[in-house]
Amino acid sequence: MTQQRFLRPARITAATLAIGALLLTGCSANQVSTGASGGSSESALLTIPREDMGTFVQNFNPFAPTLNPMVQQSIYESLLIFNPANGETTPWLATEWQAAEDGKSITFTLRDGVKWSDGQPLVAEDIAYTFELQKKIKGGYDYLENVAPEGTNKVKFNFSKPWSPALYDLGQLTILPKHIWSALADPEKDANAKPVGTGPYTEVDSFQAQSFVLKKNPNYWQPEKQKIAGIKMLAFAGNDGANLAAANGDVDWAPQYMPNIEKTFVSKDPEHRQYWFPATGAMINWQLNTAKAPFNDVDVRKALSMAVDRDQVTKIGMSGYAKPADCTGLSGNYEKWKSADVKDSCTWTKLDVDAANALLDKAGYAKGADGKRTLKDGKPFEFKISVGASSSDWLSVANVISQNLAEIGVTAKVDSPDWAAVVASYETGDFDSGIVWSANDPSPYKYFNTSMGTATVKPVGTKTFDNYHRFGDAEADALLAEFAAEADESKQKDIAVKLQEEYNDAAPLVPLFSGPVWGAFNDTRFTGWPTEDNPYATLSERSPTTVLVLTSLEPRK
Repeated sequence: MTQQRFLRPARITAATLAIGALLLTGCSANQVSTGASGGSSESALLTIPREDMGTFVQNFNPFAPTLNPMVQQSIYESLLIFNPANGETTPWLATEWQAAEDGKSITFTLRDGVKWSDGQPLVAEDIAYTFELQKKIKGGYDYLENVAPEGTNKVKFNFSKPWSPALYDLGQLTILPKHIWSALADPEKDANAKPVGTGPYTEVDSFQAQSFVLKKNPNYWQPEKQKIAGIKMLAFAGNDGANLAAANGDVDWAPQYMPNIEKTFVSKDPEHRQYWFPATGAMINWQLNTAKAPFNDVDVRKALSMAVDRDQVTKIGMSGYAKPADCTGLSGNYEKWKSADVKDSCTWTKLDVDAANALLDKAGYAKGADGKRTLKDGKPFEFKISVGASSSDWLSVANVISQNLAEIGVTAKVDSPDWAAVVASYETGDFDSGIVWSANDPSPYKYFNTSMGTATVKPVGTKTFDNYHRFGDAEADALLAEFAAEADESKQKDIAVKLQEEYNDAAPLVPLFSGPVWGAFNDTRFTGWPTEDNPYATLSERSPTTVLVLTSLEPRK
């Protein structure tokens, strides 16, 4: 998900322009003077814009509907970290793990000497409690029978059946301290204003609506890697303001969409400014709410997809940074899993207006004399495409789709409230269609499960956090069960081919493009950034690999 902002000239100086623009975009002027361009290298804070949040609320609860930045990247940590940029897995709070031969359990060994920021030790009970709380509040983990601590430094996850995707499903959840959370009256709603975590930067030093600062965890288990003084997050109501702050040198890290980045960002200081957009992000889909007619009709889904000009979508909406999707549904993260045969047989993910019109005619969605189609009940064939107002790139994508659909007599109106409202409508099923991210785990199991698995389908009105489009497929269920029970990756790949074939037949979603992982930086003040040549992490501030960046950066000497 990406976002944007605005500016206005006053007196013709760079400082005045920057301050005026930041005020217009919900960011206070004092952020300019205390941002990346100010302060000594020893005391300077790593300054990062958050382009999709016009204001911050002092809530560091990982269960909050709107999650503050750095909660899952700097405050709380997971047992392991998977890096899609190089395919490597780094042991983190766990040093090792062992799966049972029957595939029905996995045991993690915890790292010695890890303490919470309040000085209490990390113990196996913390891991067990975290999963108990996660299941209670968010659900999921249906295969997980129980979590059994074995002493203080080992924890065993027992499954109801063999479950090969469990390693990353379990290993990537951030862990909470039982001694803190078990004492809360309402863990789901508590603001957690002064969090206690195991991460490198946990201490809330200051908090304002437009910015907050996290300082060093005094009990971090890798103190030698806390080389930056702290993190300063800046709130913006969209991409434009965040991009202006980056262009002006007011931030160190710019993990958002920037059009024409060579000209607007890099050219201002090519010696110190770089960007890297690897194609290992999630598949970005246009989701159609299949709980509503006519989106429950596969012919309609395929016809609408064939009307979309993905070359326009990626060129205009994404500034040429992304590649069009194909009918496997798989992003660039899964190149080794893709079936060449399925990819070569794609029809409904290619632009074909004539075929789209013919398919809608055949399905009974007639065109009137005015060239506009009607539904089978005679009502106009029109609906909304929901996108958060701050996402300039995805708004452009939605507008391209809207224009494309006019070519086949379908009216789509772009609806752009704030992201919180959009996501809330996705979760309850109270939407027509929308641009949405997807699961991006090491294997494609979760992507296909949340695209087609009937177990992930919730009735409209019941909140879900995965299968927003509410599509289930019995044939996919059988293949998913087979995949989960198989530990051999070569055999999993054979099953994945069949899942791609089923995806191609069912068209549960309209895949648009493989999401680039946005990331740009200015190394004037800090060095040690990941790059294409040194992909030890991605440059997305939202990524689980962010903690790898935070523990690798150091002030420029």
